[in-house]
Amino acid sequence: MFYRFIVWLCGVLIFLVNTNTRFQGKENLPKDENYVLVGPHRTWYEPIFFALGAWPRRFSFMAKKELFKNPVLRFILVKCHAFAVDRENPGPSAIKTPVKTLKNTDLSVMIFPSGSRYEEDLKGGAALVSKMSKKKIVPAVYQGPMTFWGLWTKRRVTVKYGEPIDISDIKKMDKSGIAEVENRMQAAFNQLDKEINPDFVYHHPTKESSK
Repeated sequence: MFYRFIVWLCGVLIFLVNTNTRFQGKENLPKDENYVLVGPHRTWYEPIFFALGAWPRRFSFMAKKELFKNPVLRFILVKCHAFAVDRENPGPSAIKTPVKTLKNTDLSVMIFPSGSRYEEDLKGGAALVSKMSKKKIVPAVYQGPMTFWGLWTKRRVTVKYGEPIDISDIKKMDKSGIAEVENRMQAAFNQLDKEINPDFVYHHPTKESSK
């Protein structure tokens, strides 16, 4: 119930802030099973857009442990099915928790393979979670303003979901197996970006601000 309220509230706020939002490829989202939604992490608020476009599917997601120190924020995060992860020392729970969620609940899991919105190198977590839970990987990308204040300009926001990435032929999630899944995810992200806007180029906010 709380998750439903938060999604509704975010939807209203986004409509008031930016009325120029488009969701594409929703037909690619599995209807009868939960899944692992992955995307390149470009803004702190894109998970909200991903969740809105995929509604009524509910998600669990990782959040850095520092956010749970604030009791109010901790309450909200827990009610929204978030779980804490130590980014410096992730530990086994970073994989086991989402795997258990996918196996034992109807929640899907949202993972940003790069870990940080300022990194491009993909990590192997999403590949392991998908393989261990036997759930599909669904790619998604966000294109639009990269700052919250940019949303107020009414610039177009586009979220596009791609077809599930098939990894059934990868029998072992060793170094080479994980690398292959990462290559397929990156190829899917690149294709989705191209389909939305062939000229799109992501600029790191930190790098842009230092120019």
